[in-house]
Amino acid sequence: MTRILSRRALNRATLDRQLLLRRSELSVIDAVEQLVGLQAQTPHTWYVGLWSRLAGFVPEQAAELLTDRELIRIALMRSTIHLVTPDDARALRPLVQPVLDRDLYRNHTHGKPIEGIDMPKLIADGIELLAPKPLTNKQLGALLGQRWPDRAPASLVYAIRNQVPLVQVPPRGIWGRSGPIAHTTADAWLGADRTITASLERMILRYLAAFGPASVKDMQVWSGLTRLREVVDRMRQDLMIFQDQHGQELFDLPDAARPDPETPAPPRFLYDFDNLLLSHADRTRVITDEHGKQGYRTQRPAPQILLVDGFTAGDWTINRNTGSATITIRPYDRPFTTHDAEAVTEEAHALLAFTDPDTETRNVILGSPHQRV
Repeated sequence: MTRILSRRALNRATLDRQLLLRRSELSVIDAVEQLVGLQAQTPHTWYVGLWSRLAGFVPEQAAELLTDRELIRIALMRSTIHLVTPDDARALRPLVQPVLDRDLYRNHTHGKPIEGIDMPKLIADGIELLAPKPLTNKQLGALLGQRWPDRAPASLVYAIRNQVPLVQVPPRGIWGRSGPIAHTTADAWLGADRTITASLERMILRYLAAFGPASVKDMQVWSGLTRLREVVDRMRQDLMIFQDQHGQELFDLPDAARPDPETPAPPRFLYDFDNLLLSHADRTRVITDEHGKQGYRTQRPAPQILLVDGFTAGDWTINRNTGSATITIRPYDRPFTTHDAEAVTEEAHALLAFTDPDTETRNVILGSPHQRV
């Protein structure tokens, strides 16, 4: 008989693999590899994702790795920018290229303008222009426009972004600094002398290690790929098979941790594009009904979410004035219990000490339910 995993069992297993049940002693590089990258299209918010997961993490640890080219930010899963190691970029980019192809050719803005273009020639032009030094989209568009005067420069740039592995280079993404969005090719940034053997089977195993137990639909939502069922079917004999409470088939690694559903889960502050919230088709293992009532789908900027007892329980913002930083936490449907309020407040003070270490005054406000901040 197939074992059924409860919602809490899935929650605790996923939190454990996401390093959110307890802060890990892993190095930054090892943690990023364990997580199969962090979604990182914003320059700095993902630093909070590492802080919530790693013991003693300070932003300079990741910033130096970006500067030293031991971590990079590149378009991968779901055609979004991820923070990954160079080896994972080399392994994953060819596997998810169909996602970037689909995004390009079906794109409402750019699909038509690049229709019928000589793509190999455009790719060669893009590589030639980007190899000497990083360029902003505006700079690259201007240069491509000289060679393709009958095409929209922005669409030419978008095509290069989707067809050529591009690294978004520092100082963009460096904690405490800023800079224009500029790219160069991965080969120019990392060197073209190393190749990585990759397979969809290996990618699925990596996903399960970071997000499992999971269904085929979950795998497809995370990666953006389709038709993974046939790949998983080839792997069945090497995987454990469970069901969720709705009868959905779930797959997992035989030796993966599946903690007791009653394992304590401390409060955790997630950043706006935390992969924990984005990497399953059925997100109820973490996301509550109250979260779904907040209107987040149309809210910009994207919200930053608080977990209490492992599930979405509120959102948070930091407001800064001269000499002070205040984090305001808004519960969803009811005030926190005294115990949870104390734990959330303690974690919030620790977060402010991380994000605003030089600020003289740091305040924590627990707002009222349903009260926008």
